This record gives sequence, structure tokens and C-alpha cells, in this order.
Amino acid sequence: MVNKINYNTPWRKTAATIYKKSVDSKLFGSVEIDVTELEKYIESKRQVGLKVTLTHIVFLATARAVKEIPQLNTYVKRGNICSHKSIDGSISVLLAEGEMSSIKICNADVLSLNEIVTIAKENINKARKGSENQTMKLKSLITYIPWPISKWISLLIKNLITNWGLSIKSLGLSANTFGSFFLTNIGSVGLDVGYPALMPYANVSFVLVMGGCSLKPWIVNGEIMPRKILNLSAALDHRVVDASHGGKLFKQLKHYLNNPELLEK
Repeated sequence: MVNKINYNTPWRKTAATIYKKSVDSKLFGSVEIDVTELEKYIESKRQVGLKVTLTHIVFLATARAVKEIPQLNTYVKRGNICSHKSIDGSISVLLAEGEMSSIKICNADVLSLNEIVTIAKENINKARKGSENQTMKLKSLITYIPWPISKWISLLIKNLITNWGLSIKSLGLSANTFGSFFLTNIGSVGLDVGYPALMPYANVSFVLVMGGCSLKPWIVNGEIMPRKILNLSAALDHRVVDASHGGKLFKQLKHYLNNPELLEK
């Protein structure tokens, strides 16, 4: 007997109410980074008991990069560009049956690699056990509201949070709900390259995507060698940043990923 697929999951029904065809200006960019030496660094950390992954490294490197590029820590509020009070970041989490959730790590730029690993593990375990944050639980609530009322409610919430910068404490929503940036690892689900949407509820200036990590011919010191190459891509909110800021972001990421020991300071 063939199992029936449920296309109308809570997230799919929520997405149908909050997204519309893109008419806004977005910036997209991508780079390829040699992570051969970085993988050796990660393996050395795992051998001494720190269960670090490439996602932890990229997340911390991104938080440190945002600290160097303050324009990436901004959002639009009532027509003005405002700065988040701290550098917080969110990471997407794959739940059972393919549902997506996220965790948020606050003050990520001042945390150590050990702290990032510990906090991420705790929050991911909570999310997978059903203890999602209030914001992510909102998608389940919207499921029970008939369309088009659900669409109207979503638009109202979006305007209050992202346009007016107000907080709805009962729903756990605020201008800093998802922090300064969002990181998602699509390489873990088999995709090599991806360009994300800018979540309408989130006041993030960019979404960073980790793609596949594969063995490729690469030029090292003038010679072609097999190297592990990671694809990173991003969608940036053109209202608050320009292409130059995206270029600075990728430059900083390359710097940290090529020198991961800097993240321990």
C-alpha cells in the first residue's frame, strides 16, 4: 500500500499565506571555498571530544563577519534603517517528516566555538522534541484558521513586526525574532547550490546558504590538486545593504574559514 503524502503540512499552509510573488529587490551571490584544511581542523577537534561540524564553524564565522560589517546588522523600521542591539543568528533545523524549524543563538559574535556547539545542541534537541520557540509554533496555529482569514492575519502580523517594528509578546514576535542573519544548510539534504527567500517575518539583512561540499580539481600553488570545495550563497536585503557589503561578507568568511584558529580567540 502506497503511503499518502500530506502536501498541506503546517509549514506549507503557512508559507502559502505569507509569501507572494517576488517584486522586491534582492541581491544574490555565491562563492566556492576550499575547506580541505578546515575539515582537518574539525576532525582534530572531534578527536578531543568537541563534536563540532562545518555548520558550527560557518555560523560563528558569519557572526564574527557581521561584527566587522555593521551594515549587515540592520533592519528597516517605519522607513528608517535601524541597528539590532546585539548580533544574534538563527540556524534552520530539519525536524521529523521533513518539517523545518529554527533555533536562535544570541550574542553569537562573542561566544566561543565550544559555547556555540553546546548551545546549538541544546536548542536543536528541544526543537526536535517538540519544544519549538513561540515564533515557529505560530505556523501550527495558522493551520487551523481558514483562508483567506489566515492571509489577512499574517499580513497584519507582518506589518506590525517588520514594517512598524512592534512586538507581540504573546506570540513571541519582535523586530529581533530571528536575529541579524539566518543560516541554512541545504547540503545536508542533497543540494549543491541554492538561493533562499528572505523570510517576510524576519528582519534579517541576509540569509546564508551552505551548499554541498564535494571533491573538485583546484589550483594550489600553481598546481591542480583534488580539494574539498564548499559552495556558499546568500540572498541579501537590498533595502539595507549593497553588493559591496555582500562582497565584504564573503571576504570575511573566507578569512575565517581559512584560519579557523582565529575563532577560538
